[in-house]
Amino acid sequence: MTVEIAKPGRWMAAEAADAIAAFVSASKQDVPVDALHAAKAVYTIARGSSDAAANILSYELMRTLGMPCTSLPPSVFSLGGHVDLKEAAVLVISQSGASDDLVWSAKGAIGAGATVAAITNQPDSPVEAASHVTIPIGAGPEKAVPATKTVTGAIGAGAALLSKLSLAYGKHAQADANALTSVSLAFDAASNIKSGLLRGRHVYVVGRDTGYGAAIEVALKLKECCAIPAEAYSSSEVLHGPLQLATKPLMVLMLDTGADNIQDSLDQAQARFDGEGCDVHRLRPADFGVDLKTGAAAAALMLAALYPLILDTALALGFDPDAPQTLAKVTKTT
Repeated sequence: MTVEIAKPGRWMAAEAADAIAAFVSASKQDVPVDALHAAKAVYTIARGSSDAAANILSYELMRTLGMPCTSLPPSVFSLGGHVDLKEAAVLVISQSGASDDLVWSAKGAIGAGATVAAITNQPDSPVEAASHVTIPIGAGPEKAVPATKTVTGAIGAGAALLSKLSLAYGKHAQADANALTSVSLAFDAASNIKSGLLRGRHVYVVGRDTGYGAAIEVALKLKECCAIPAEAYSSSEVLHGPLQLATKPLMVLMLDTGADNIQDSLDQAQARFDGEGCDVHRLRPADFGVDLKTGAAAAALMLAALYPLILDTALALGFDPDAPQTLAKVTKTT
């Protein structure tokens, strides 16, 4: 009898390959948002990769709707205390929808007066049951421990929500989704970035605006999949205390969404890192032959392109991201 040995990283490879399709599909769905129209502020509640998606969406929400959007820690509800959330909308983002603290958060936010929308990938999850409305990610089962297609799908679901709240945003989001349908994720700098990651003892992932949320996710994946010490920074913050680490060997991966208003900030940061002799790499949507109008789509594109590269780096280092030593698919936190 022949026993088939599972190929390391096969689940992550298959699911990462669906990351763009997950974003496009989720961003084109019709979202029931009538109850959110009266909100005067938006709060996000999430952990891990879902919180990175929430960070990306917060920039889009604030820029488009002109209302404050920030993150609330689940511990506000799971460990007690109270916040006044009257006239607020709360987005609870969770791929599994199964973590107790996020269920308590959804219930606690409703008790505090908020309208709660759940962005989840698991139908009929406890978080969905505890929320007013659900915006499904709809990416299908995800077996690899590192989330990939559900992250880009969550970003797409948030873009669908915003498209319903702003017709102008919806027009741009639709055009971006169409552009991404046929995009190739191959890019010229991939081998150089992989080589830099294999050499690097410490990595900074730097972005601005939605690129910062993407940087948070990439840094998390480098730690999760490759056990590489990686930190995410906004280009506006990295030139303060964190710049001192550039006096030692440092790789810098810059995620540039292509927005005109962030170029000066990224250029300044790149010049400083270059001046210190760092190994600097900068990735843009233009590297994939597309000109995107929304920060959400640009962030999702760069994540989808970097997931396979991170997987290849992990395999080269002897890790299997499908079965990391210390992690599980669903993290139960309180």
